[in-house]
Amino acid sequence: MSLVDLLIRQALLQSERTAVFSGATPYASYRQWAARSAGLAQVMRHAGLEPGDRVLLFIRNHPRYLEVLWAAWWAGLVVVPVNAKLHSREVEWIADNAQARWAFVTSDVAPTPLAGLERQIDIESVEADALFVPVHDAMTVPVTPRELGDLAWLFYTSGTTGRPKGVMLTHRNLITMGLTYFVDVDLVSNTDTIVYGAPMSHGAGLYAIPHVMAGARHAVPASGGVDPVELFALGHAIGPLSTFAAPTIVKRLVDHAQDHGISAEDSARSFKTIVYGGAPMYLTDIQRALRVMGSRFVQIYGQGETPMVATALSRQQLGDTSHTRYLERLASVGVAQTPVQVRVTNEDGQDLPLGTVGEVLVKGDTVMTGYWRDPPASALAIRDGWLFTGDVGCLDGDGFLTLKDRSKDLIISGGSNIYPREVEEALLTFPGIAEVAVVGAPNPEWGEVVVAFVVLQAGVHLQQSELDQHCLAQIARFKRPKHYYFINSLPKNNYGKVLKTSLRETAHLTATVKSCASS
Repeated sequence: MSLVDLLIRQALLQSERTAVFSGATPYASYRQWAARSAGLAQVMRHAGLEPGDRVLLFIRNHPRYLEVLWAAWWAGLVVVPVNAKLHSREVEWIADNAQARWAFVTSDVAPTPLAGLERQIDIESVEADALFVPVHDAMTVPVTPRELGDLAWLFYTSGTTGRPKGVMLTHRNLITMGLTYFVDVDLVSNTDTIVYGAPMSHGAGLYAIPHVMAGARHAVPASGGVDPVELFALGHAIGPLSTFAAPTIVKRLVDHAQDHGISAEDSARSFKTIVYGGAPMYLTDIQRALRVMGSRFVQIYGQGETPMVATALSRQQLGDTSHTRYLERLASVGVAQTPVQVRVTNEDGQDLPLGTVGEVLVKGDTVMTGYWRDPPASALAIRDGWLFTGDVGCLDGDGFLTLKDRSKDLIISGGSNIYPREVEEALLTFPGIAEVAVVGAPNPEWGEVVVAFVVLQAGVHLQQSELDQHCLAQIARFKRPKHYYFINSLPKNNYGKVLKTSLRETAHLTATVKSCASS
């Protein structure tokens, strides 16, 4: 069994029902979706791609994203979806590390050929049109045999101490994740519609799996992103939408509803369920969201290493205002999802008393098999079957987990993970910089923004604009620092380690002063 069987089942059960929308326009039935994926799978196999080969997806949100995913699995391949906001150099590094043979792209995110690939296909090109030709009967195209334990999705997530690491997710991991959705997140019928506003390379795309399981509909906004006006209108046009969103996206939707006098009842005409996660949701923000848009929300906590599955805070728990610890629960990330266990331990993996802050550990069938081509990192992350998340939190007597902090250096801006060392390494290639340290500073819109503390070599003078241009040539735009602090030396301990705690305090204080000055 593999993920392909999910699509085949729906192509048999409800072949003519619209499965995919481009905006409000029907794009493909389940039969057509399966036929196009089967046709592309044949092309890839005939071209010499072998079971287990990696195929890179560097694509903005697009209806063909879904077809490429299932085509790759049909052919027994492994997908490597990457963030469409990454710099081409970053993508080339991932392609090389993953040993990807082909890449599917859109020209807006990959205007020039990526290095090191056998073939690069623009999914909107004439070339692609010839590859996506549907077969007459998809069921006659054999599925390349794959076991549940075989690799299906290689998700690149960065660590705080180096290059991105490839999280190895199997068919079992992803099928378990999909089934868990119905138990712990939301019930889904074939009349429901999931909309892909957030990047399909991440959590939003993973949630295609449970919605295929249920035979639901899939919609890609015409803009390919998050435009509150567009999404509210799309829900009105084709029926209430379900979506996965970072807290910053939730805030934009709530702002739109509040600014335009859209009531909770009217919001229900556009949105059935908004699953939020990927970054901290502040207590005041979720209270306002519930007040403005009503009971639309479910929170999940997970990591790339246990995709979308660690804990969940249900719609019912978010709405149980009569509970004596309601506010505490509202500030938590909920309870362990059904297929996993969650613990809080000390550095040695020993359980801590309830209410005591420690590292969050997760164990279950959604936990990755390890990091691609990195046994030492795998051994450090998974010990006796437990994933050491690097996140810090505490459990209460009812099993609710409250996160107190994240991995010490990780910056989460607009729901995207930014890892300081990547930014630091880019800045250190600029002539005249002696030392640099990057931390996050609080920001009301993005949650956090990147700030850099820079020590210049003697006699060197630089402008922020020069460093901006340098970063834009090296890393993705969203990773570049928003503020630079030129200082004489970095604070360090007796062992020469940079005291980022001290720098974060400075950045937080400066951000607070700026906020007060602007209010």
